Amino acid sequence: MPSVLFVCTANRFRSPLAEAAFKKCLAEHGSLLGWHVASAGTWTEPGLPPAPGALRAAKRLGLDIGRHRSQPVTLQLLSKTNLVIVMQASHREAIQLEFPQVTGRMMLLSEIVGHLPYDIPDPFETSDDGDQELAQEVCDLVERGYTGIVAFAQNLTDID
Repeated sequence: MPSVLFVCTANRFRSPLAEAAFKKCLAEHGSLLGWHVASAGTWTEPGLPPAPGALRAAKRLGLDIGRHRSQPVTLQLLSKTNLVIVMQASHREAIQLEFPQVTGRMMLLSEIVGHLPYDIPDPFETSDDGDQELAQEVCDLVERGYTGIVAFAQNLTDID
């Protein structure tokens, strides 16, 4: 079964939005069954709700993340995942240091779309004014990268 894990820092804004956007794309393509899609954070406490700005942005984008609760990246979670998609290079570095066995299965979201690698900024480090734009960027990258995400995850499934 192909699986994708979206990772950000707190698992309260970027990665839950990316998870919801990818699930929406899978559903629109009639492919949701047979996939495991989740999100997690490199520095989070379990059980926290989405950030208020993420909830507002998700609603405007037609996504529902209201039931989402944060979870930290763990070896157990990573061992059930084919493809790990991170928002920032620092997430990749943190995961590689703690879980080196995942190194070959990780990419920045911006890389999946074919752009030069760049970090998607943490909304907790920016102003609330940019929440909608940031959410839109995350969702746009997931939509434009949908085919690549599917291909990478399925290819890694075949290798396992």
